[in-house]
Amino acid sequence: MKLEKLEKEKEDLFKKLGNPEFLSNKKNFEEASRKLKKIEDEISFLKTLAKTEKKIKEAEEILAEATDDDLLSLAEEDLKKNQEIKEKILAEKTKKLEENNNAPEIKGIIVEIRAGTGGGEAALFAHDLFRMYNRYAENKGWPVKIINMNETALDGLKEGVMEINDKEAFKDLKYEAGVHRVQRIPATEKSGRIHTSTATVAILPQVKNIEIEIKKEDLEETFFRSSGPGGQNVQKVETAVRLIHKPTGIVAICQSERQQKQNREKALEFLKNKIFNQKQEETTGKTEKERRDQIGRAERSEKIRTYNFPQDRITDHRIKKSWHNIEQVLSGNLDEIIGDIKKEYHQE
Repeated sequence: MKLEKLEKEKEDLFKKLGNPEFLSNKKNFEEASRKLKKIEDEISFLKTLAKTEKKIKEAEEILAEATDDDLLSLAEEDLKKNQEIKEKILAEKTKKLEENNNAPEIKGIIVEIRAGTGGGEAALFAHDLFRMYNRYAENKGWPVKIINMNETALDGLKEGVMEINDKEAFKDLKYEAGVHRVQRIPATEKSGRIHTSTATVAILPQVKNIEIEIKKEDLEETFFRSSGPGGQNVQKVETAVRLIHKPTGIVAICQSERQQKQNREKALEFLKNKIFNQKQEETTGKTEKERRDQIGRAERSEKIRTYNFPQDRITDHRIKKSWHNIEQVLSGNLDEIIGDIKKEYHQE
């Protein structure tokens, strides 16, 4: 019986989750917890369905045997009510299955960070954020690959793109998209004046097996040398690739691989993901303008979070909550902040 099999699986998972050795591996815990939730949902559905079907059967037996008018009337009412309940729970189950089947399978994310308002200090802050998300992913054991970095001569970052290859990354980091603001005294500031600068963060899910056809005439390709800090060329061969999708203006750059062909394939994959994400937003009622409004134009007033160094305080303006230990957070210790945000948005 399916219910008995699921109950046994649930019992086995509880045993694993009670084993300290099993729990020492964070990935084991996360996978077991997800599986347990699915099993508990299915058990709940099967029990509710069985209970409703039992009531339907009882009502049908009464209608077949009873002679009392009042009893027959109650049985008819009971039968109708439980038939409607059964139809409703089956319809909800079907809808959920269809949503799961139609939902794109996310394999990871692309993190894009750009310096905003504030000149050199904004570039330094963008570099801090890039390093923060990189270290957070490494702490989680997620594979990370740096796709593109356009650095300044003073260790700042004009633009940085990384790929995080784990499907859990999107759940954790999707609320990080937006404008981040920093308030601190730059190392070059002699008068001790606090500067305010910004950087933008975009989180783009990477979807498996995207079926998007890009016509050759719609693609503009540029090849250039991979560069190091300050734009210094580190290769004599033009292996880096920039692709522009003319109809949408979407750009994808890759310089992480050694060969031009590999960079082109990777850039094309990113381009397809960006186009796919744009189409998904349009089908859910969001336009590209709304997306730009969400991420903002990197103005100081458009922000989701402020990092205030003099007060050692980080404030998320969406959930109106603050935390301390900025240096620890910028070293990749984001668990508390991300956990609080996910709770606020009721994310499982």
